[in-house]
Amino acid sequence: MAKIYLFCAAEQFQPEVLVEHAVLAEKAGFDGIMISEHFHPWVDDHGSSGFTFSTLGAIAARTKSIHLMTAVTTPLFRYHPGVIAQAAATIDRLSQGRFELGIGSGENINESPLGFTFPSYQERSKRLAEAIEIISRLLSGESLDFHGEFYHTNAAKLYSPPVSKIPIFLAAGGPKTAALAKRYCNGMIVSVKDIGETSSHILNPLGVRGGKQNFKTIATRWSIFAEDDEQAWEALKAQRGLRAPSRATAGPLELQREADNLPRSEILGKFHRLRRAADYETVYAPLITSLQADIVGIQTTSTDQPSTIAMLGREVLPKLKKL
Repeated sequence: MAKIYLFCAAEQFQPEVLVEHAVLAEKAGFDGIMISEHFHPWVDDHGSSGFTFSTLGAIAARTKSIHLMTAVTTPLFRYHPGVIAQAAATIDRLSQGRFELGIGSGENINESPLGFTFPSYQERSKRLAEAIEIISRLLSGESLDFHGEFYHTNAAKLYSPPVSKIPIFLAAGGPKTAALAKRYCNGMIVSVKDIGETSSHILNPLGVRGGKQNFKTIATRWSIFAEDDEQAWEALKAQRGLRAPSRATAGPLELQREADNLPRSEILGKFHRLRRAADYETVYAPLITSLQADIVGIQTTSTDQPSTIAMLGREVLPKLKKL
């Protein structure tokens, strides 16, 4: 049976609010929460950017059963892979074995403000391979001497090791990264816009579907829960730069201006629009029935997130879990 996680957007809500959302998600019956990890948000006027690992510590203290996952953090530039291993182990201890590490190849919006040059995909994929090896070996308890092309460690060791085996999931937007995930990780995270495209470009080339014992598929989808366009735009205000054309290079202020200069219908049209609870089943059930995802991430925004979380628990989760 697929597990259902709620996505908590660190670039949309302040950390203290996300902690409350996670508590509500556990009460509503979600199996876990996925939380993004940003230095900068998608827009300048309504964005937030709390330190996700601190937020996770607070969530671990306030919850008892739900799984906690980064979706995703980048162990390549702002953080040495060894620091990510240390953070993962700490959250795992604080949550008594409920942490799952989601990683990715990064966003220019998070790295360039701190003076890092965002390199080509080829370099980032090489960095990922080294980073995953360092993280995995440290989490397994090694005292690690590692001398790679990009990273080095000298007798590095976690003196506060994890209390469980932490799975590592890699965000994959195409077949190359998916192959990297299958080679080095316990599973992959895919953001699904089109079911057929995700199947043909990512899952089918690898011959993977959910339910594999040693390789899990996590499928997520963005949606807006709103009655009309005006309410949808209000709900999306902190995320409206996410689908702006210059996402790969621009900063929050530029993305905000770009999104605001485009027709609202163009930005809103890049998200699934939901007006009632039954629409959630229509949008998210195919991730289970067609993609056979092991974990489904509901990335949704509304003008009243607490009420939406409660509604999902009452009316949507029971139906999705039956699938």
